[in-house]
Amino acid sequence: MEQRPLIGVVGPCGSGKSTLIAGLEKHDFTCRHIAQEHSYVQAMWQIITKPDVLIYLNSSFNTSTTRRKLNWLEKDYNEELRRLAHARDHANIFIDTDDLTTEAVLQKVLDSLKKMDS
Repeated sequence: MEQRPLIGVVGPCGSGKSTLIAGLEKHDFTCRHIAQEHSYVQAMWQIITKPDVLIYLNSSFNTSTTRRKLNWLEKDYNEELRRLAHARDHANIFIDTDDLTTEAVLQKVLDSLKKMDS
């Protein structure tokens, strides 16, 4: 049996992290939701989880607040982005989820993981 990488998933609230993880786990991947957007420690994702692959899911302020029905100000969203900057800069896979279905996001990640493996 081939060794599967440990996958870390980060991104702003409402970007689709939990949904992606559920989809990847159905494909027998081991995933960790890294709550980097809530941490002041920029490298928390590296220190605690140490993923083999880091996936950054991006969503705009409008998409994030609509999906999660958040009563936020744009400054709250921008603070999350600031906290996510280090992870975003080091991500192996970056996907903007605004205009994608959950199935399309999953397929993009599966395709990217396959390319990384070959």
